[in-house]
Amino acid sequence: MSSEGMAPRPVFTEGSTMRHVLVMTAAASVGLMSIFLVDLLSLLYVSRLGDPNLTAAVGFATQVLFFSVSINIGLSIAISALVSRATGAGQRIAARRLAASGLVHVFLIAAAVSCAALPLRREILALFGARGEALDVSSTYLAITLPATIFLGLGMALAGILRAVGDARRAMFVTLSGAIVTAVLDPIFIFGLGLGVDGAAMVTLLSRLVFVAVGLYGAVRMRDLIAWPAGKAVLCDFPAMMAIAVPAILTNLATPVASAYSMRIFSHFGDAVVAAFAIIDRVNPVAFGVLFALSGSVGPIMGQNLGARLMPRVRQVLSNCLLFAAIYVVVVALLLRLAAPLVVDIFDARGETAGLVRFLCAYGGALWFFLGGIFVANAAFNNLGFPILSTVFNWGRATLGAIPFVTIGADRFGPEGGFVGLVVGSALFGVGAVVTAYLVTARLAKRPKFA
Repeated sequence: MSSEGMAPRPVFTEGSTMRHVLVMTAAASVGLMSIFLVDLLSLLYVSRLGDPNLTAAVGFATQVLFFSVSINIGLSIAISALVSRATGAGQRIAARRLAASGLVHVFLIAAAVSCAALPLRREILALFGARGEALDVSSTYLAITLPATIFLGLGMALAGILRAVGDARRAMFVTLSGAIVTAVLDPIFIFGLGLGVDGAAMVTLLSRLVFVAVGLYGAVRMRDLIAWPAGKAVLCDFPAMMAIAVPAILTNLATPVASAYSMRIFSHFGDAVVAAFAIIDRVNPVAFGVLFALSGSVGPIMGQNLGARLMPRVRQVLSNCLLFAAIYVVVVALLLRLAAPLVVDIFDARGETAGLVRFLCAYGGALWFFLGGIFVANAAFNNLGFPILSTVFNWGRATLGAIPFVTIGADRFGPEGGFVGLVVGSALFGVGAVVTAYLVTARLAKRPKFA
């Protein structure tokens, strides 16, 4: 039997779409939430060093790393979309070739980004508002962690390949393994070896290496999903990869741009305010990380049904995801509001930092309600052949939906007002993105044939 005839069965083209959404999201959530949780613990350990400047330094460095991570997310979206489409069409050889070519693309692009950012890291941090001790500490932190984004990109791509064929369990193990390494080694490096923030950065590098090792084991040894890279194929597949990756990267870069601008505005209020946002930037992914898992999981489900030309199921998946996201955000937002005093106590936040943390815990859910809609809509755009729409809506939110609202809100009502402005801008573009996603699926349903 030929390899083409041994193609993995497109499991998402039959059965309950809601069940597929829940199973894939649950599996992805375990891995992602474990990463977010240990990142939260890492910041918690740093905050226990008793210096708000160190907490602020990690916050500044995180904003810079967000750019590299966003690029890696866009690349993993492209690989997952291409492999899932080929799998849905029963084309195993093409799927393995695309997976191999995509990994080469990820390595080269991630390495180029890391090499470009390393010598300019202090200047970049200064643009974000870092200064004094916070600037020095965050610069050293980035010197260690920026190279780690190369391995993070490869690990994310390998997990995306596994999700593309419906292997949610092994995809979960990729991220879960790195999280376990971080959870075990962080307190040892930070406190036991007395390395402080530098120790946290070293553990980050080690955990990313584990990502790649576990991902290669699952995708290559256990599932044989990746062919040996061929130079000609790498070049020939580059346009198809970039056709999805470039809009997806531009889309994902919008969020760190908005965050960087907001952080610069908030930095004018002092390191105590920056520390509060650094804490919330680690708490929110743990609280709302399921939305990230949802947006990543829905891609292969839509991709396989698109490849099999089952458009009613694609539309149904979109509705399932939006319903799930809305219910999840409402429930978690209420829990986070109740947990605000606990968050303040855990991070030993005081004064202005404590007050702002309480405010963000109480009202932060409103922002994520609309971000959830944008995440799901973006997944639909990227996997249905309209990636430019995700770019338009994300950059619209990052510019027109953020800059004027955050600036005016912060100027008149302080950091709380700036955050409320961010919510208002996100609401406008979130609603627009969801409406457009339904229009796109309706348009595709009317086509007799589509790519």
